[in-house]
Amino acid sequence: MAVLKFRIYFEEDDSIYRDVVVKHKQTFLELHQVILKAYEFDSKHQATFYRSNDHWQRGREISLEKYNKPYKAEPLLMDTTIIGTEIFDPNQKFVYVYDFAKNWTFLVELINVSKEENAKLTYPVVIRTEGIGPSQYGTKGIGSDKLTEIEEKYDLTKGAEGFGEEGEDDDDKDSNEEEEESTEENEDF
Repeated sequence: MAVLKFRIYFEEDDSIYRDVVVKHKQTFLELHQVILKAYEFDSKHQATFYRSNDHWQRGREISLEKYNKPYKAEPLLMDTTIIGTEIFDPNQKFVYVYDFAKNWTFLVELINVSKEENAKLTYPVVIRTEGIGPSQYGTKGIGSDKLTEIEEKYDLTKGAEGFGEEGEDDDDKDSNEEEEESTEENEDF
């Protein structure tokens, strides 16, 4: 069974991307779910894929559900549309839009097709993560939960062990003793 490797770029910064692999007989619903997982988004909002060309122009829609909006052509539905049926090009592209209010947009590009499945993987799966992705509901990065966990683990608060004023008095005492010793030596001459 063919395995498709997609690179999902965050539209605003192409240095931020996730590589995912899916079986060609899996649905767009499964691709949608693995993209949300890869970018740590919840699944509470509307979403749609658009078949695309090399210039990222939006074509036929593959939607989570039929929404109350005008369509040029009836959308395909994610849960019944097999990914392999929409691959017409070895570098097939899709535009993925999540949460129509925030309009999170991702560029999905087929980058590899393999005939060999990896028995150790449960498809679909994220296999590569590059860059810090956008935060769905706020900021990510410096104030992230992971940094907070590190601070708590190593207790990086002021006055914590290893960061206090311990040992500073010992240094002063040592240098005073050294001065006294050198003064005594000079008096011998």
